[in-house]
This record gives sequence, C-alpha cells and structure tokens, in this order.
Amino acid sequence: MKVKVKNMVCDRCKKVLETELQKNGFQVLSIALGEVHFKDNVSDRLDSVREIIEQNGFELIEQENEVLIAEIKSSLITVIEESGLNQNVSEYLSNKLNRDYSVLSKLFSANEGITIEKYLIRLKIEKVKELIQMNNKTFSEIAYDLNYTNSSYLAKQFKSITGMSMGAYQKAREWNRKSLDQIV
Repeated sequence: MKVKVKNMVCDRCKKVLETELQKNGFQVLSIALGEVHFKDNVSDRLDSVREIIEQNGFELIEQENEVLIAEIKSSLITVIEESGLNQNVSEYLSNKLNRDYSVLSKLFSANEGITIEKYLIRLKIEKVKELIQMNNKTFSEIAYDLNYTNSSYLAKQFKSITGMSMGAYQKAREWNRKSLDQIV
C-alpha cells in the first residue's frame, strides 16, 4: 500500500519518517519524497500512520488534488536537488505525471496562489542561497549547475526575489533561508 505525504522535502525527511514508522511496527518497503510504500495494507491502521506523520511535521494527503500538487512539488524539488532540468518545466511535468500541463498549471495556481514557474524560481533561489552559504562554488558555477543560460540572468532573478545581490547576500552572513516546504 502507498500513502502520499505532504511537506517531505529532503533525504532527512525520508529518514525521520521511515525510522518513526518502523519504530511503531510498520514495514516500509520504500520511501520517496511525498510517498511511503508499505509492505502490507495499512488501511486498517491509517489513523496510526496519520498520527506518526503529523507528529513529525508532515501531513497525510488524501484528496486527489492535494496528491497531484504534492507530486508537482516533490518532482520539482527532486529536479533542483539533482542539478537542474534539461527540458522545459511543462514537458517535464506532463511526462512525469502523465497529465496535460494546462491542467496541472491551473490546479497548482488555484490551490497554491502561485504559478508553477514562479514556484520553481523560488526553489532555485533557495538552492542558490544554500550553495552560496556552502561557499565552494562561484556564482557562475552555481548558475551553470541550475541550468541558467548565464550568471547575470540568475543574478537578476536572485535580486528580484530576495531584494539583494548574490554578493551582498554572501557578505551579509545573516542568511534568510526558507525550508523547501515553506515555499509558496
């Protein structure tokens, strides 16, 4: 059986949830961003699963629209973490989720109050902040890693979202990062 989970954004999230579920006697086959696959049918223990999920800061997703939005978000987070998208976002999501992009886009915008493209930009900016903090890549290398055509385009986007240049952000040392589940 598979359940969908909201707010899973990193490997740490997966590990925490897997550990807690197993500690409570659930046999987890696999876990990915946004979903947990159990060895057995857990529908009779769904309240326990929901409680464990919520105690760890996540949410069980039960409505189809919420599932689709969570899949969009986790797909884009995965793309950012795995160093970018080599095709346009509409093609990628349509292929990945086997849905027409216009349907995905309208659903996402209506429920999240932001377009998929703007959400992706915000994800990228948070990734840029992380990479700047790590201080082991130049701005050009960061732009390249995130599939920007050039670093000046990234710099303009960064400034329009954060209100400061990448250099000023690097020097500020008062890093104002958002967790990926808080981006909307």
